[in-house]
Amino acid sequence: MNLFDLFSDYTLRTVALGAGVLGLVSGALGGYAVLRKQALLGDAVSHAALPGIALAFMLTGSKAPLVLVLGAAIAGWLATLLVISIVKTTRIKDDSALGLLLSVFFGFGLMLLTFIQRTPDAAKAGLDKFLFGQAATLLASDVLTMSVLGLIVLALVALLWKEFKLLTFDPAFGASLGFRMRFLDVALTTLIVVAIVVGLQTVGVVLMSAMIVAPASAARQWTDRLAVMIGLAGLFGALAGVSGAVISSSTTQLPTGPTIVLSISVLVFFSLCLAPNRGLVWSWARRQRNKRQLRVDSVLGDLFTLAQQHRDANHAHSISVLRAMNAGRGGVKRSLDEMRRLGWVQQVNGHEYALTQLGRAEAEKKMSQSEV
Repeated sequence: MNLFDLFSDYTLRTVALGAGVLGLVSGALGGYAVLRKQALLGDAVSHAALPGIALAFMLTGSKAPLVLVLGAAIAGWLATLLVISIVKTTRIKDDSALGLLLSVFFGFGLMLLTFIQRTPDAAKAGLDKFLFGQAATLLASDVLTMSVLGLIVLALVALLWKEFKLLTFDPAFGASLGFRMRFLDVALTTLIVVAIVVGLQTVGVVLMSAMIVAPASAARQWTDRLAVMIGLAGLFGALAGVSGAVISSSTTQLPTGPTIVLSISVLVFFSLCLAPNRGLVWSWARRQRNKRQLRVDSVLGDLFTLAQQHRDANHAHSISVLRAMNAGRGGVKRSLDEMRRLGWVQQVNGHEYALTQLGRAEAEKKMSQSEV
């Protein structure tokens, strides 16, 4: 399997397009969920969608994707309204309410699936694919449905950009301006529900929460601006969807849904480690640089203090004296080498060092700054 098959192979192209649309929409909407500290919302809604799928099949007898997705959307939407009502009218917090609804709805959905499996037409239902996803069964009509729903969701996000921004960062201020924050909360949650049900057939109920949280978490490491974060989250989600589809097609019996989730997990790990602002590697490098600078400043201050005790400003001092003054901190030799490179000290008689004129000026500058 090579990259050209992505354009020439009908099945791979269809699956990749569907996974890309899923990643784009779920990533963009997931940014709001992550910033509002509602990461568990994706898990709750995706699990709550299961009884909606089962009931839609039981009531209509149809396994058309649009019918099942509609049932999932209604169930997920009702679950989110229940969560909002529980949080507003009781002392139960958001995470507890989400966990409660997740378990209740998912348990009810599994019970309905067990009942359906006992009916004569259970073999034709094919509802089990919504548990873990079955991206390989996507048709062009399914991708078209996902694309239309995704386009509507993204268009509404763009239309209500200012309002959703207020809802995310300062709902109290938005309410003071006259915005209906409760309505906006329900509207944003509804769009997240739609984004989730769009991807149920691709990655399934169990893994869909990762597609909401992971792209946004990765994007958050790279920027502090909402617009950039939402764009990056959509890009990361789409990239994970397409790459996951390509990778799964290169190996027999490698499921697409889990591969997509693993792909986005790699992006999250890369972002956590290497993002310039928040990455662990760069944070470690900054801490090491700051430690080195603090050691250099300490040794420079010690040399300046010793120099003030002699009439000869060029009097040299032994490195052993400086090490005694910095007992337990270490790094005196490296600090002196760094100061030599900067022209702050000069080495005399092998193991003795004296401040240069530039070094004395720098020490006086740092002392005056510390006094301020």
